[in-house]
Amino acid sequence: MRRALAPGGTLDALPDDFDVLGARYSGKVRENFTRGGERLILVTDRVSAFDVVLGTIPFKGQVLNGLARFWFDATAAIFPNHMLGVPDPQAMRAVECTPIPVEFVVRGYLTGVSDTSIARAYERGERSFCGHALPDGLRRHEQLPKNLLTPSTKAPKGEHDISVSRDWLVERGLIDRERYDVLERRCLALFEAGQKIAAERGLILVDTKYELGVRPDGEIVLIDEIHTPDSSRYWYADSYAQAMARGEDPRSLDKEYLRRWLVSQGFRGEAAAGPARRGPRRGGAALHRGPRAHHWSPLRAGHRAAGRTSAAEPRPAAALAPRTAAGSSPLLRAATSHEPCGARAARRLAAWPGRLEPP
Repeated sequence: MRRALAPGGTLDALPDDFDVLGARYSGKVRENFTRGGERLILVTDRVSAFDVVLGTIPFKGQVLNGLARFWFDATAAIFPNHMLGVPDPQAMRAVECTPIPVEFVVRGYLTGVSDTSIARAYERGERSFCGHALPDGLRRHEQLPKNLLTPSTKAPKGEHDISVSRDWLVERGLIDRERYDVLERRCLALFEAGQKIAAERGLILVDTKYELGVRPDGEIVLIDEIHTPDSSRYWYADSYAQAMARGEDPRSLDKEYLRRWLVSQGFRGEAAAGPARRGPRRGGAALHRGPRAHHWSPLRAGHRAAGRTSAAEPRPAAALAPRTAAGSSPLLRAATSHEPCGARAARRLAAWPGRLEPP
């Protein structure tokens, strides 16, 4: 692992030497190696938006893996998961499962920036979303009358998921109706438990995505990750009401600021080269004026989710390193060029037991 770290301590592409660990599958963020009924998941520092990998965030993989472990442990009694152990801050051992080809997205609020989000659909005048009727008079970012399971297709890597209904999935044979109804109840119960834990830490769990798989013994379990800032939206509870009163976006603790900035540049994942031509200087200046206060800081996200507190939180650590010297993202550098990972954040993360330190 140490040899695979890029200058600055980020983990991105893994060399062929890692293939001795098993059959490899490369996801947007995770490198997966399967052998003998187990999967070893190495969580890189890559960040993606709209299904496009844009670059890396220092320490992101370690915090993401730590958060997944925290939530898997905290919710195992509600919904079992695939985790067997965490041999390294950036690795997880798991039971090899057969994925269910559906993403179980649970939403508690009318929000989102993509064209397929519930908020965009509502603004277009649609009052039915994934088979759920929506009342008139809702405002963007307002809490829904109840939490909703709004499933989506699980698209191949690089393609976009599509929000669908239960009937759509059943008609195409992706899942049977009885299994869907059972999993809907279980996912909603899991989400409510997550909201309660988040609320105890001053956060609102806005929405999330669950991926499920079938173990060799036939039990359906959670796979991939759960309630992380990559798979969920979080807002600060103490400023939510004020933001709504002012008609502003709530202060967030996830990567929504990056998606919002990309949308402001006309990019929703349709063509990776388009926004990059707009130039990093203009994008960086735009971000200085706007989303800086809402940065997704891996350290801050980890401390909040795990219930840790500190006298003074570190400065935002959202500056993204280039993916490689030849393949870095000008768009990402434009969005995040103003604030390098703070020395205080690096020191505090280095103090975590057993973590990998930058070379």
